[in-house]
Amino acid sequence: MPFGRDLAPGMLHRHVAHNEAVARIGWCVSEQRIGVITGEVGAGKTVALRAALSSLDASRHTVIYLPDPTVGVRGVLGAIVTALGQHPRFHHATLIPQAADALATEQAERGRTAIVVIDEAHLLTTEQLESVRMLTNHDMDSQCPFACLFVGQPTLRRRIKLGALAALDQRIGLRYTMPPMTPEETASYLRHHLELAGRSDTLFSDDAIALIHQTSRGYPRAANNLALQALVAAYAVNKTIVDEAAARTAVTEITAD
Repeated sequence: MPFGRDLAPGMLHRHVAHNEAVARIGWCVSEQRIGVITGEVGAGKTVALRAALSSLDASRHTVIYLPDPTVGVRGVLGAIVTALGQHPRFHHATLIPQAADALATEQAERGRTAIVVIDEAHLLTTEQLESVRMLTNHDMDSQCPFACLFVGQPTLRRRIKLGALAALDQRIGLRYTMPPMTPEETASYLRHHLELAGRSDTLFSDDAIALIHQTSRGYPRAANNLALQALVAAYAVNKTIVDEAAARTAVTEITAD
């Protein structure tokens, strides 16, 4: 099935934004810094994250992936502690130092760099953001024993700039906003996914690709949905090519109220 989400990292389409995000995430991990990766819905943030983390040496890194930031401060800290093999303490005042010690121990005693990844990070509260920042205060603030990646929508960057989060803002070593694909990249993206599914011939007309790019604004997830719906529309009327009419049918079906 073309345009699916279950692709192995090596099969992903590597357009410019994807490559840049992967490279920057890799640098953030190697330098054990705090990184903020933002982008519109469907821009490919999590896909780039998955590709970057898959290339790491599993014997030297421990990935702690937190997909749901709505669990509160205790939920975030408790998940970190649990992932590192400990039982979270009950009181909040002791949970932060426990999480910080567990992260430091993972590196000092096991030789593994922990990577805390918080997806949908734009949903984090100020208290949650500040609690993660507190974990970086290690060895009298001279170093951070882990890498941290906040991944979310553009509102995340604006929130971090608020005065209440100045201490966190000053500790961020990486900021990257994923741009949409260009028209040429969208065409290449569609061809790439069709080739993975076994079709190397021309299946989408230039007009159909242009309409898919315009409607999706170059964001991969929206392009996936439109392309798949256009394939179904073409199949329904026995067309051998996905033309502009089939693409327009897909646009109408997906964007209709």
